[in-house]
Amino acid sequence: MSLAAFSAIAALGGSGARRQLRYDRTGIAEGELWRLVTGHFAHLGMTHLILNIAGLAVVWLLVGGGYSLLHWIFVIASSLAVIDLCFWFLDSGLGWYVGMSGLLHALLVAGLVSRFRVAKGESLALAALIAGKIAWEQLAGPLPGSELSAGGAVVVNAHLYGVVAGSLAAGVLHVITLRRLSI
Repeated sequence: MSLAAFSAIAALGGSGARRQLRYDRTGIAEGELWRLVTGHFAHLGMTHLILNIAGLAVVWLLVGGGYSLLHWIFVIASSLAVIDLCFWFLDSGLGWYVGMSGLLHALLVAGLVSRFRVAKGESLALAALIAGKIAWEQLAGPLPGSELSAGGAVVVNAHLYGVVAGSLAAGVLHVITLRRLSI
């Protein structure tokens, strides 16, 4: 809920706020480090914002019960860090980015991992769909209609990096849980 609220508040500032909040490589290089977080909550426009909030609601309905609040905070924070590191080191040509789609992919994947034991078939089916979507985007570009519906270019690598980030976060939480159980 807080992610949606922060995104909605960011949208109230219009295009000026979007420019100040977006992930912007030049700004970050000049020390504007807030952009590493706020870029994920700024959007291209109201349609983009509504699509991302709807995506957040779907993710929450599917996997929201998979972790405690503290674990979800860890997933969010670590995923933002991994996505930003990937942008910085693997996508040096990316000048700017806005939107929550990378984080949404991270949350969904981490949640699927958390629910694997209780919903194996559902988790595997959704994981296969995500893998297919990521493969399509890496080979053929954005899904048909996604740029039109979002109101601008889709940074498909954000989705890939989100999947990696969510997987890593879930792995860390799994290892921590195993260690606690063995003590």
